[in-house]
Amino acid sequence: MATTGLGAALRHWRDRVPPRAAGLPAGGRRRAAGLRREELAQLAGISADYVIRLEQGRATSPSAQVVEALARALRLTRDERTHLFRLAGLAPPGPGTVPRHITPGVHRMLDRLEGTPVAVFNAAWNQMLANPLYTALMGEHRGDDLNGVRRTFLNPNARVRDTPESRGKLQAALVADLRHTAGTYPDDPGLRTLIAELRRRSPRFAELWESGAVGQHESARKTVDHPAVGALTLDCDVLSVAGSDLRIMVYTAEPGTEEADRLALLGVIGTQSLVEDRP
Repeated sequence: MATTGLGAALRHWRDRVPPRAAGLPAGGRRRAAGLRREELAQLAGISADYVIRLEQGRATSPSAQVVEALARALRLTRDERTHLFRLAGLAPPGPGTVPRHITPGVHRMLDRLEGTPVAVFNAAWNQMLANPLYTALMGEHRGDDLNGVRRTFLNPNARVRDTPESRGKLQAALVADLRHTAGTYPDDPGLRTLIAELRRRSPRFAELWESGAVGQHESARKTVDHPAVGALTLDCDVLSVAGSDLRIMVYTAEPGTEEADRLALLGVIGTQSLVEDRP
């Protein structure tokens, strides 16, 4: 039984999220109306034991990072997210910090794009959400590698082919984007830490940052060398969400092509392997 307002709210919100909406198989008999505790833990990147302790009132002071992850996994509205922060005894993030809220509409859009690799990033290029097909295509990123700028300059994805020209355009666009984000959200400590680390560890990033490089994201054709289905040449588009400063990255294949067939095959074997690999 939940013994705190925080625990009761978590249980209520967990019960209303259907497993399929979170990209999880419904499977078998379920006592939970919505997400199981271990499923919420998996989506939020925390332990199931911690979810249990929060719901039972044995843990009452989660960090801001945990609250943010729970709000995202539970698909909370902006007002519900603010309420969750206050239940946890925390001040909601201010206007000078990078927004980390994913609107219910964006969640629903991803639900309807099961056959399309899609990922959502915030204004600092932190990967907030990715559907199973995107993860199957690009690999599962963890920890610091969830940041697309950091990954580009310090640990490039070996699956994506590039040329010096395409790599240079992407790097310039990311640096210009990050500079704009730093000006828009000057109070974000994580963003300041990211920029300082990249300037220290990547001479190329430091050069572009100091030179005031300009660039913008454009539609591109990218070839991904996948270990299971081979090479896929796909269209990559970056879409912006008005009002929330989110970036949605979408990979698509032209219908009737070999790439479309391989992407469909990856939707079967790739997502199956992800489910099997999860505890």
